Amino acid sequence: MSTRERILDAAEEILRTRGVAVATTKEIALAAKVSEPTLYKYFDDKERLLLAVLKERLPGPARLTVRPGVGDVEDNLTELAHAALTFYQQSIPMLGALLADPKRMAAHRVAMNRHGGGPDKAIAIFANYLQAEQTIDRISPDADPNAIASLLIGACFHTAFLRYYSEGPDATTAPRASAEALVQAVVRPLLPLTAPRGQ
Repeated sequence: MSTRERILDAAEEILRTRGVAVATTKEIALAAKVSEPTLYKYFDDKERLLLAVLKERLPGPARLTVRPGVGDVEDNLTELAHAALTFYQQSIPMLGALLADPKRMAAHRVAMNRHGGGPDKAIAIFANYLQAEQTIDRISPDADPNAIASLLIGACFHTAFLRYYSEGPDATTAPRASAEALVQAVVRPLLPLTAPRGQ
């Protein structure tokens, strides 16, 4: 296993159990059995390391290949929503403590913007997919991709938060049926398809 992979393994475990606000690069380096300077050779700062964990280790919409014009629009949105549910459920314990510390939150926001990360990226994935479907007439030209994406992502986050809140950090991953229900409840009324399902 490469040094980078060992660092990511250690970071994923520590960030998941201790959260980004408390975890230090020193303890991550120690768990990975590397020096802290070695860790910084691979990752500029803790936010860059966090971003790598979020992108490479947690299942999320950015890791899916959902192509416009292929498959059913609702099924594709369900796949994206299921990935978002899983991602939020696993990332909430990593990021939750930041909300209670305005200074760290501000520094985190600046660093994530510098690295091209942030919560708005998930909305963009959904909105870009919907816009692409709109250009090939698979959804109504009257649909608002950004509004639909925001509503669905908000529902995914809320559902994941409630699952984490009620079951704790060891909660099982939300089933695909949860994502399907969200798409049907939130998106279907706002998303008149211009082609029959399955086309």
